[in-house]
Amino acid sequence: MSKDHICYCFNYTEADIETDILKNRKSTIEERIKAEKKAGACECATKNPSGK
Repeated sequence: MSKDHICYCFNYTEADIETDILKNRKSTIEERIKAEKKAGACECATKNPSGK
């Protein structure tokens, strides 16, 4: 499993998504990220090295 970051705001890695899929039969991480972004908790511009 890779430890490459997928989401710097909430510190999710490829390994987190793989584990989430194995546990839940789907990834719930995308839903969590969308909810947090909607709540204004996204800090991609400052935390993600590429600014995305």
